[in-house]
Amino acid sequence: MDSPMCLVKNADGELCVEPEAIDYLMGLKQKVVVVSVVGLYRTGKSYLMNKLAQKRSGFALGATIQSKTKGIWMWCVPHPEKTDHTLVLLDTEGLGDVEKGDSKNDAWIFSLAILLSSTLVYNSRGTIDNDAVEKLQYVNELTEMIKVKSSTDDEEEGEGTQFMQFFPNFVWTVRDFTLQLKIDGRVITPDQYLENSLQLKKECIRNFFPSRKCFVFPSPTTPDNMHRLDSMDEAELSERFREVADTFCLFIFQESRMKTVIGGHTLTGEMLGHLLTTYVETIAKGNVPCLENAVMAIAKIENQAAVDEGLAVYQKGMKDVKALFPVNINQLSENQLRSETQATKAFMKRSFKDENGEFLKALAEAISNHTADLFKQNKDASEKKCKALLEKLSAQMDQGIKEGTYATPGGYDHLVTAEEVLEQFLKDKSAESNSILQADKQLTKKDKQIQAEKKKTAELEQEKAAFREQQAEMKRRIENNRISQEKYLKEMKEKMEEERNQQQQEFNRTLERRMQEQKDLLENGHKEKAELMRQEIEEIKKKNQLERDANTRNQEALLDELKCSKAKPDYSCTLL
Repeated sequence: MDSPMCLVKNADGELCVEPEAIDYLMGLKQKVVVVSVVGLYRTGKSYLMNKLAQKRSGFALGATIQSKTKGIWMWCVPHPEKTDHTLVLLDTEGLGDVEKGDSKNDAWIFSLAILLSSTLVYNSRGTIDNDAVEKLQYVNELTEMIKVKSSTDDEEEGEGTQFMQFFPNFVWTVRDFTLQLKIDGRVITPDQYLENSLQLKKECIRNFFPSRKCFVFPSPTTPDNMHRLDSMDEAELSERFREVADTFCLFIFQESRMKTVIGGHTLTGEMLGHLLTTYVETIAKGNVPCLENAVMAIAKIENQAAVDEGLAVYQKGMKDVKALFPVNINQLSENQLRSETQATKAFMKRSFKDENGEFLKALAEAISNHTADLFKQNKDASEKKCKALLEKLSAQMDQGIKEGTYATPGGYDHLVTAEEVLEQFLKDKSAESNSILQADKQLTKKDKQIQAEKKKTAELEQEKAAFREQQAEMKRRIENNRISQEKYLKEMKEKMEEERNQQQQEFNRTLERRMQEQKDLLENGHKEKAELMRQEIEEIKKKNQLERDANTRNQEALLDELKCSKAKPDYSCTLL
């Protein structure tokens, strides 16, 4: 993307997605790292985003007291550190713009930035004092603006326990910082400055965000030059400002993780587009965005796409053998098994949260239907080939009739000893057969009995051979079905294990942050607070284990159901 484009339009207090930007996102198949910047208007947010894009210009900076950015603007660039990943930069409309006069609108912009981001950058000026924390009022409104689950009895959701597990990392950038980083004469880091400042308010970002980081920027240049900041050479900016800006960018590039949703599933640009559309449509209807509902909505879309992709892989795998029809049953069965395995892998790679196996079953059914059609096509091709061969032979037969070749003892029986699949063709030749039959009646009774016995013996041998072939075919189909089912269930089990591990990793990140906070409280002498947090951590652990056990039981039950309901092969198709 050469330049930013508007992603979410804010017109007259109403939010709506921009189709062109959504279409661009839908075309992104790479994994995405999403970084949003929020903060009061006219605080230099756009400069930071241009810096992350490694461009001197792009997002509008503005040099007046009016806010330039309206709604949410997006800039997609190749990720500088992660190969085959896209860095999605979101520059949001400035909060607290007096020209808008609608704080509710600000709250929705802030909420969307959180819901879409891997890392949320909050930009402010001056210092992190009580006034600055108070201005971050939107954090305290999050429990009213966002729901984690569609229904919950957990009263602690409002305290941020669940939010912390699914929210982005939080980075506070303080612009035009002029103070010394000291507390009681002791030099502190920007991170310690942030954590100390957050103690001013009990309910704040520490209850919602799993990771917090702080950068303090000195003024980039003199006040007289601020209006031309976007056109100034880097060398003209203060050295200290450039150092902090470079450190900030490096941190974002290296520490911002891929965008994930509940369950730890990573998103592509296409899935991010679906997620955003779901959230904005929910807000437009006057409802509260719900993480769980949004994830289920995009899971349904993505899983259907996984079914389509899996079927396409199967059809492609069978294309070459189809071109050779008719083929031996072994060759067709081997290709069918290999293609089904490839199709299932393709489905597993893309699908997620197919909790009741609905979409995997849909893929199995689609493959089964396509397989039955292929077997029928192969059978029809076999019959067509046999008829074509007999058409060629019939030319000789017609000549033989004219020359009286069949007017000998057993001539009629010799004519009609073709295999069962040619029966229809012989019916077409019934007129010629009847004339030969009339001539054959004049042959001796003894010769006729001898020929009848030979015919009966030949028919019995043919029936035995056909039965043996059917038995062999059935055994092959049963064995292929068994192999297919084993691979099918193995893939499903591995997928479930992968999703459980993703969920646990997601939980572990949150738990580590909580344990670090408890440790910090103990080191700072806050024993009572540390004990309360220890108890909270134990409750979180117990709840996570209960949910994990329940999830495991549900998945095991699903696997048992799939074992019983796996479609059996259709043995009605027999091939020559």
